[in-house]
Amino acid sequence: MVSPRAAYLALVALFAAERAVELALSRRHARALRARGAVEHGAGHYPAMVLLHGAFLAACAAGALLRPAPPRWALLAAAAALAAQALRWWAIAALGERWTTRVLVLPGAPPVTGGPYRFVRHPNYLAVAVELAALPLAWGLAGVALLFSVANAAVLAARVRAEERALGPVWRRAFEARGRFLPGSPRARFIPGAPHDRRAGARPPPPMPRGTP
Repeated sequence: MVSPRAAYLALVALFAAERAVELALSRRHARALRARGAVEHGAGHYPAMVLLHGAFLAACAAGALLRPAPPRWALLAAAAALAAQALRWWAIAALGERWTTRVLVLPGAPPVTGGPYRFVRHPNYLAVAVELAALPLAWGLAGVALLFSVANAAVLAARVRAEERALGPVWRRAFEARGRFLPGSPRARFIPGAPHDRRAGARPPPPMPRGTP
């Protein structure tokens, strides 16, 4: 019979393998996008993001070796982590060849508004936030969950700022009525200085015609 620790370490290994698949897919898409003229934005935060995710998986594995047993609600946390993976791959499938782990913007390409992007602006980042909390909690590693959730929030602040600025006014108009991370959340302001940011003293864009994505 497989022990709980072995099952949890196998789950962590599964997430590590998923990261490897993501990176390989991202490199392939990035090459194709750059060949078509895509421009990268916000590259400065990328090494920190890679380090964060590598350290996170190592901390989960180390914590499983140090803590004797998982909590009673471990299966619920593991299920939440797996659900986050499903959301992540739904977002990847919706973006198709335009998905990468970097902020690569293809000039003139229309915004993707299908899949989970019908509901929120950044479903992939929502999935990451759930995963960074749920995977360590599946072994009762509350300290790991808190530490990496805070670190991820700091990285995402830079990432989202760079991404929303790079995607431009067409994307902002398409997603203006959608919550940044949660469906039905109050309208979140875009980055300071965006063309329709009222704090910047600029006029809002004209409303999108009915039926326009």
